[in-house]
Amino acid sequence: MNGSRIAAVGHYQPAKVLTNEDLTRLVDTSDEWITSRVGIRTRHIAGPDEPVDELAAHAAAKALAAAGLTPGDIDLVLVATSTAVDRSPNTAARVAARLSIPQPAAMDVNVVCAGFTHALATADHTVRAGAARRALVIGADKMSDVADWSDRSTCVLVGDGAGAAVVEACAQGEEPGIGPVLWGSVPEMGHAVRIEGQPARFAQEGQAVYRWATTRLPPLARETCARAGIAPRDLAAVVLHQANLRIIEPLAERIGAAHAVVARDVTDSGNTSAASIPLALSKLVEQGRVTSGDPVLLFGFGGNLSYAGQVVRCP
Repeated sequence: MNGSRIAAVGHYQPAKVLTNEDLTRLVDTSDEWITSRVGIRTRHIAGPDEPVDELAAHAAAKALAAAGLTPGDIDLVLVATSTAVDRSPNTAARVAARLSIPQPAAMDVNVVCAGFTHALATADHTVRAGAARRALVIGADKMSDVADWSDRSTCVLVGDGAGAAVVEACAQGEEPGIGPVLWGSVPEMGHAVRIEGQPARFAQEGQAVYRWATTRLPPLARETCARAGIAPRDLAAVVLHQANLRIIEPLAERIGAAHAVVARDVTDSGNTSAASIPLALSKLVEQGRVTSGDPVLLFGFGGNLSYAGQVVRCP
C-alpha cells in the first residue's frame, strides 16, 4: 500500500463578521475581557439561509480547483460536522449533490472539534485499502446555530466556517504524505463539552477542558510526531484545534516545536469546531507561510474529550 497525501486544501467563511464590540451589545462583556481570556477578536457568522452543507461545498469546491480536479474524480466524501440540522440526507450527500459528484460514498463524521482529523485518518485508511481513489475531506460547522447568545462565557467563542482537503493515493515509491493517526477519547468526561437539548445548545466546563488540554495533550502530540518519525523541533508548522489562544500557545510550546509556525486563526475566526484545523491550514498555505512538502502537525481535540492527530506533508 502506497499511502496517501493531501493534494490541495481550501476554505470558506461567511461574509458577516461579528466583532467583540458587537458582542458588548448582546451580553455583559468587553473587548478586553474576551481577548485576555480567549484571544479572539472577530468571528464570521453565517446567515439563516446559509446551511452547513453550503459552507462545506464552498470550501470543497476551492480545494478541488486547487487540485486541478473535477467532481468526477472524487469517489468518497467525508464531512466532519456536529451542527447539521437534518439527519438525512446527511451533510456529505448534500455536498456531493451541490458539487455534482457522481455516485460517491458519502458519510458524516461527528467527533465535534476533533472531527476533521478523524475524517482525514479515515480517508487515509480508505485510500490505503484501495476502497477509494480520491476523497474530499471537509470540516464544517455552523456554531452560531447552537450558541446560547445570552451566555457570555460561550457565545464569545464561536464562529462559522469550513475547510476542505483533497486526499489521494501516493504514486508508486512516493513517501506517504499523511502519517499514522493517534486517536482516542476520555468518554467518562464527555460532559465537559456538550451540544445537547432541544433546541441544541453548546456548553462546556471551561476550566476542566483547559486543564485537560494543557496537561494531557502535549505527550500525545509528541507521540503523534514519533509515529510519523519526526522530531517536534523539525516541524514546519503546528495546527491545533483553534479553541482558545490560551490553550494553543502553551500546548505548542510544550510539544517542543520551537521553530514551527503556530496557527493562530482563532483570533480572527473564533472556535469553528471541526472546521478550525482545515480552515487554519488552508490559510497558512494561502499566505505562503508553509511550502509544499513541509511537515505539519495537525491535532484536533475537544468534544467528547476526543483527540486525533497526524503529521502531514503540506500540499
